[in-house]
Amino acid sequence: MKKLLIILLIIPVFMFSQTTEELDFVAPFNDNVAAVKKDNSWGFINDKGDVSIAFRDDLVLTKIEGQHYPIFKDNRCLISETKQGIIYFGYIDKTGKTVIEPKFLNALNFNNNQALVLELIKRTVGNNDILEKPVVYNKYFEVIIDAEGNIKKYLNPEGINIFLDKKFLDKPPKIISKIISNNLVSTMNKNEKWFIQSIK
Repeated sequence: MKKLLIILLIIPVFMFSQTTEELDFVAPFNDNVAAVKKDNSWGFINDKGDVSIAFRDDLVLTKIEGQHYPIFKDNRCLISETKQGIIYFGYIDKTGKTVIEPKFLNALNFNNNQALVLELIKRTVGNNDILEKPVVYNKYFEVIIDAEGNIKKYLNPEGINIFLDKKFLDKPPKIISKIISNNLVSTMNKNEKWFIQSIK
């Protein structure tokens, strides 16, 4: 009888030892983890209920069925970092380690180990002797990257000129292209017509 009483007292401790603290939101599981929100920070729990990625404020939210929360896809989750008023995007893995530094002007979630991002290119074209500053211009390109951040394909080889200043770039430029299969992407041209091209 004593053994049974001890077991009954111990079971609730083991049953509830894995539960997390009070949370404001719990997302559905995706890629074997679920996003959880506490105050204004997000983290992730595993299928045992343990916090696998501590709460942080740089995770990018994705809209799914009317709800906004961060997700992992292909072991990658979007993060953002603001530098001089401009938002840049990168990715972490399920350990919370940054695997692709925030350097893109916009980025989408991974799908089949590839993602659409806006790659920023800065080029120095001269020097302003009066101001003693280099003269630079900025362009961004829609590109497809692999899970390590390597560029697989440029979708708009001409690029789009951009003035890199928070007064003119208060939100990320839109990504127009769409990955429609593992090997195909649709991109809008200057005439606002869609064309299909191979990713490979």
